[in-house]
Amino acid sequence: MEFISSIQHGLDDHKPSLFELLSEQQLSALLPPSLRYLLAHITQRHPRYLLRILNSFDEVYALIAILVERLYLQNYGGSFTENFYGLKRERVLHIKGGEIPRAQLSTPIIVRETLALQRDDVWKNLAVMVGVPYLKRKLDESYDIHAPQARLFGPTFNRDNLPPNATIKQRIMYYYKWFLRHIYPSINAAYYFSILAFNLAYLFDTSKYHSPFLWLIGTRIRRLGAADYQAFALAADAQPGVAPSPSGARPGESSSILHPRMLGQRLYPALLFSLKLFLPTSIFALKFLEWWHASNFARQLSKKATESLELPPPVIAGLKKAPKMSDLKEDSPERSSSHLPPNPPISSLSHLPIYVVDYPRGSTGLCPICVSPVQTPTACQTGYVFCYTCIYKWVDGSHERQAAFMGTGGGEEEGWAKEKESYEGKWESGKGRCAVSGRRVLGGTEGLRRIMA
Repeated sequence: MEFISSIQHGLDDHKPSLFELLSEQQLSALLPPSLRYLLAHITQRHPRYLLRILNSFDEVYALIAILVERLYLQNYGGSFTENFYGLKRERVLHIKGGEIPRAQLSTPIIVRETLALQRDDVWKNLAVMVGVPYLKRKLDESYDIHAPQARLFGPTFNRDNLPPNATIKQRIMYYYKWFLRHIYPSINAAYYFSILAFNLAYLFDTSKYHSPFLWLIGTRIRRLGAADYQAFALAADAQPGVAPSPSGARPGESSSILHPRMLGQRLYPALLFSLKLFLPTSIFALKFLEWWHASNFARQLSKKATESLELPPPVIAGLKKAPKMSDLKEDSPERSSSHLPPNPPISSLSHLPIYVVDYPRGSTGLCPICVSPVQTPTACQTGYVFCYTCIYKWVDGSHERQAAFMGTGGGEEEGWAKEKESYEGKWESGKGRCAVSGRRVLGGTEGLRRIMA
C-alpha cells in the first residue's frame, strides 16, 4: 500500500500505510468484546460483586479507556493500540501542503515539540477515540431493539404512539425511537461511506487523514521516529526512581513505597504502562484459543499423535492380575470353559456374577475369547481387542464358549467342552458386555469398531 503513494509523491518514512492503520483499528475493536467475555466468565463465579459492573460494561470501559488513553496521549502522543504499532498522533500545520520536510530533517526535535498534541488536542482526540465509539455502540444497540419491531409489523405498527398529555420523558423517548427508525439508518450509511472515502483518499495520497473525525480535529497519524524514542528515553530517565531526599520532604512525610504519594508517582504509571504488553498478549491468546477450538487442526493433531502409541489394556477393578512371564506356558493355550472366573464382576441389576474370560497371559496378540491370534482386530469400548467374529458373537450372546459355559448349547465342534451342570439363572452369559471386563457395551454390536492397520 505504501508503493502506490510513493510512485506519485516519493516515499514518506513517517507516513504509515493503510494496512497498519486498519490493523491498529482492528486491535482496538477487539478490546471491548475480549474484556466483556472475560468479565462475563468471572461474573458467573462472583455474581454478587460483578453483575452490576457487567450490566454497565460500556460505561465502565469508557471511563477506564479515558484514563488509559489520556495517559498514553500525554506521554507517547498516541493511543494505547497506536503505541503498540509504533504510531503517534500529531497536529497538522496550517500551511500550504502541511509539510516541512527540510525542518523535519534538520531539527526533528523542534518539529516534534511543535507538532505535539496540546491539552485541547488531547481532549479532542479522547472524544474521537472514546466518545464516538461509545455513542456508536449505544445507537446500534438501541436500533437493534426498536427497529426490528417496525420491520416485522410493517408501517402500521403504532404501539409507541405519543399520548395526548405526554411527559417530557415520554416525548424524548418517542422522538428518539422515531430517530432510530427513520434517520439513523441514513446516518449510519453516511458514516461508513465517509470512512471508506477517506481510506481510499489516504491510500492514493490525496489526503493526510484516513478518518473524517481526524480531519475535523486537525490530527493525523504518523510513525514514531528517532526523535520520539529519544524523548521517551529521556522522560523515563527523568522519572523519580527513589524517594525524595529528606531535605526536600515535607515534615512527617514517609518515604515508604506504600505511601499514597509514592503510589501515585510510581505504581500507578507502571501499572498502566504494563498494559502495553499484557492486553495485546491476552487478545492474541483469546483469538488463538478461539481458532484452536473452532478449527479441525487440534483434532487432527491429537489423532496423529496417538496413532503411533501402543496403549496398554485398561485396568479393571475386580479382575485377576496376569501372571509373570516365568509362569507362562505358551505352547498349550487353554481352550476350556470348565473353570469359573475367580473374581467375576457382579451385575448391578440382576446381582448375578457375569461370565468373563481371562486376558491372554504374556501375549497381546491373542484374542481373549478364542485364545488364538487375532483375526480382523476389533476394539470394544473398554479398550480390549478381539477377533471380529468372536466379540460380535459374544456381545450378541451367541458365542460357542458362552453356550458351553451356560450349558444351553454345544460348542464341542469348536473345542469348548460343555459344563457338567447348567449355570442358567445362576450366572449371566455376558451378552451385551465386554468379554474381559464385563462392562456393558453401549449400542450392542453397533458399538464395536474395526481397527484399521
